[in-house]
Amino acid sequence: MNFLEKMKTRYTVKKYNPQGAISSEQINQLKEILNLSPSSINSQPWNFVFVNDPGVKEQLAEASYFNKGKVLDSSQLIVFQVIKNTEDFERQIEENLPEGSVNYYRTMVKPKGEEAIKSWLGHQVYLSLGVLLSACAAMGIDSTPMEGIETDKYDEILKNGAYETLFAVVIGERSENDSNNPVVTPKRRLESEKIILEV
Repeated sequence: MNFLEKMKTRYTVKKYNPQGAISSEQINQLKEILNLSPSSINSQPWNFVFVNDPGVKEQLAEASYFNKGKVLDSSQLIVFQVIKNTEDFERQIEENLPEGSVNYYRTMVKPKGEEAIKSWLGHQVYLSLGVLLSACAAMGIDSTPMEGIETDKYDEILKNGAYETLFAVVIGERSENDSNNPVVTPKRRLESEKIILEV
């Protein structure tokens, strides 16, 4: 099955099979893929937290609103975090990026102010989400992106001081009883003619 066909069959899973498992080899591949995610000027203002401790996973499930069951039944929870402090970020890019990239940040991003910087940093993390979801589709792994979580509580539980939570993703194997499966609930998208334009 080619990638287009895999994308046609992927969907956001609402119910997972708690006995389903993702191999350690696949998890390691996803870690490498996330590490290769693109970001503006190669800024990489992120951490990707793979939650392996069952106790921590249970605590995070309690801070996940209606996503609690998905977190508990999934094979793996991945938390996407962004660097909190602008000064820490600036130090990171000054130590790791070429002068031209740092100058782009200083002249094109920083003058817009703190709120715009935070927004720009968050956008970079969302780029990595698209990479992960596409990789999961290609690898035949089911996935669910989740903004419906209590990010402050996630931060309290994870204690990753320099970073703060934006969203999370659970991966695993769909339940046979998942009502969101396209076999039961067909996928709906706007007609391509309405969203794919040519000029």
